[in-house]
Amino acid sequence: MFRSVVKTAAGNLKLNRRSLIPNDAVSHFPAATTLISPSLDRSFSSSKSTKSTLTKTKKSEGKKSKSKGGESGAAAGAEDGEFGGSAGDDLEAGRAKRLADDEKIPSLDVGPKGRPLFTPRDVTLSKLSHKDINSYFKFDEAALKAVLPEGLASGIEDEFKESWRPALLVRKSFLDLRDNFRRIADPPMWPSEGKGGVKPKKQIILDGPVKSGKSIALAMLVHWARDEGWLVLYAPKGRDWTHGGYFYKNQHTGFWDTPLQAESILKDFVKFNEPRLKELRCNVFDPIVLGEGAGVGYLKGQDTMPIPEDSTLYDLVQMGIKSTHAAVSVVVRLRKELSLVKDVPVLIAIDQYNNWFTFSEFEEPVTPRSCRPIHARELTTVNAFRSMMHDDMMVGAFSHSTAVGKLRKDLPDVPADARQNFPRYSLDEAEAVCYYYLRQRLVRREVFSDENWKKIYYLANGNGAEMRWLVPFMR
Repeated sequence: MFRSVVKTAAGNLKLNRRSLIPNDAVSHFPAATTLISPSLDRSFSSSKSTKSTLTKTKKSEGKKSKSKGGESGAAAGAEDGEFGGSAGDDLEAGRAKRLADDEKIPSLDVGPKGRPLFTPRDVTLSKLSHKDINSYFKFDEAALKAVLPEGLASGIEDEFKESWRPALLVRKSFLDLRDNFRRIADPPMWPSEGKGGVKPKKQIILDGPVKSGKSIALAMLVHWARDEGWLVLYAPKGRDWTHGGYFYKNQHTGFWDTPLQAESILKDFVKFNEPRLKELRCNVFDPIVLGEGAGVGYLKGQDTMPIPEDSTLYDLVQMGIKSTHAAVSVVVRLRKELSLVKDVPVLIAIDQYNNWFTFSEFEEPVTPRSCRPIHARELTTVNAFRSMMHDDMMVGAFSHSTAVGKLRKDLPDVPADARQNFPRYSLDEAEAVCYYYLRQRLVRREVFSDENWKKIYYLANGNGAEMRWLVPFMR
């Protein structure tokens, strides 16, 4: 009897141990063996799908746990009588009703020291002045998505979702960034640096602590530039240029081609800029060299694709979108064409720019049992756009949420003075933010005080996302 019990327990232990082995460990090895066999096929694809799947699973579990905590916090707020509901839908319905009623009371739109909480309705991003600093600028969410069809920064989406209003704080750091490029495109009658001002920079990197608003400022800059009629290439997710999809070694250039990323870059670029691209003529008419297509190899019987003399930039972009073999070369040619555009100002704006100074997701087989990580600079598309050693206007923003590690101060292919610190909220900005959250009923009026909002500010150390999360706990 005792032996049978022991055998049963041992069998259960083996089953449990077998179930504890992660699927990633089992499913990864076959992909790895196919990847490190260069003699069979010289085209490669990313083999880290299982890892990304596990990461997504962990994130979803984290969101579930956070939502549970949010529900408990919401229930506590309801018990305190803020919204008059029990929890969940009643809580949101109560807040929505009160916010709708508040819209009829203009006296609530008051910020610190009696200043207006919102900018005037007729003010645009171009007309914002220093008197509008620390006020909130209201956006039309549908119009905002139309101007930024490449996608909104996660910080913007979170702010809109939590505050229940499409509005963003007007910060002095954003106005300085906007005015810097405005002075380049439309120089003043006299040089500003001669009167104690700062000489405008054509290349800027926005660096700073986590959640300091770099991506939001970059998106607002792109919005302003497009409102002014500029031609803007905006990449809100620079990390995507170095992760996922097929990658091939280009035998002519020695770089690695990523045709799927190239096609995506071209599609995003044409979304908002199509009318302007149809007006601009091509300046370079050398044939487009064809490479390997995504999963289909080389095109038989054709190595190049001619460009007609009457072609526009729109025709060039469409050539890369329609032909997977031409996509990468078209992206490289587009970079050259943007430098030659003289009819309108051109701006290149790259978010998550720090991902271009570290290793990509791709690996090159070296031996049957080892691989070499491929650096981002070895990718054809990144190599074409990464450098700031030119005379074009370009701004990049570091994104610490992508966790690429700390980079050295002097970056390759970047001017020494290009790196600019983008600060977190100052005390005055935090005060305006807390008054805004009070207006949006994230905190109850009876517990709101100067002492309490300052505690929130110092506890979060000016981190905007943490302040937004902590404000409802004000007691």
